[in-house]
Amino acid sequence: MRIAVVGATGMVGEVMLKVLAERNFPVTELIPVASERSVGKEIEYKGKKYKVVGMQTAVDMKADIALFSAGGDTSLEWAPKFAAAGTTVIDNSSAWRMDPTKKLIVPEINASELTAADKIIANPNCSTIQMVLVLAPLHKKYNIKRVIVSTYQSITGTGVKAVQQLENEYAGVQGEMAYKYPIHRNAIPQCDSFEENGYTKEEMKLVRETQKILDDRTIAVTATAVRVPIVGGHSEAVNVEFSNDFDVNEVRNILHHTDGVVVQDNNDTYTYPMPMYAQGKDDVFVGRIRRDESQENTLNMWIVADNLRKGAATNTIQIAEYLIAAKLV
Repeated sequence: MRIAVVGATGMVGEVMLKVLAERNFPVTELIPVASERSVGKEIEYKGKKYKVVGMQTAVDMKADIALFSAGGDTSLEWAPKFAAAGTTVIDNSSAWRMDPTKKLIVPEINASELTAADKIIANPNCSTIQMVLVLAPLHKKYNIKRVIVSTYQSITGTGVKAVQQLENEYAGVQGEMAYKYPIHRNAIPQCDSFEENGYTKEEMKLVRETQKILDDRTIAVTATAVRVPIVGGHSEAVNVEFSNDFDVNEVRNILHHTDGVVVQDNNDTYTYPMPMYAQGKDDVFVGRIRRDESQENTLNMWIVADNLRKGAATNTIQIAEYLIAAKLV
């Protein structure tokens, strides 16, 4: 199994290599790929050193699977070239997510949609993945009408530059800014750029991707995405209105039996999800599960996950694992 990791020197790329090793993914040949300025650099994988190659070289090497985490423009340009060479691309950018000809996959929910003909597969946005993993089994049982989500997102979602900004601000050092404002001791109510409707791209990803993954365009979703000075993961306050009534204990039980979800919900022991505990883990954590007493058939939850792992690298690799298990590559 020849695996190309495109964007191998970036933040998500590094986590991909870590997760591939941890999960003992069946790599027979690793092809680390990055932009021209990184070509020739060495990366380490399972104690062995590999030289980074450029995009065209990687295409010519005809990997079985290419895991892309190199930004939307790179994906738009290069994913079709890899696919034309017979490589199955799993893309972590926003480039292909809303393309009606491409599948948008969270393996626990909709991997069964995949076929051998799917040569470019989209990995959803990090904040969407953790939310839909919790919503999917509840939608099946109670039918979701509307979702209101407020996110508290880690700076690692922006990248290395943002982590450096926070570290500089901690140390009182002037440095390059990833954001228009300080992030230390602050919360910035803007993740990504603004669209014409006044929402940010991140907020609209939560709307559009949720509907596509759950295959239901009738679900109404509204979002506010906020960047907070956290390194460990994304947190979300999610309010869900269902068509049918529910029992809170039954909700907990459904989620307890959902693959990839861990329920942390005990007020007596002050047990609830927090990014400091989610960091470095592949699960999605849910707690503060309670009825919204202001409206019928409505539930409040708090959902936390490591955005670089389940929100990006792990989900991508789980898609690859499914492709191999289902003999689609």
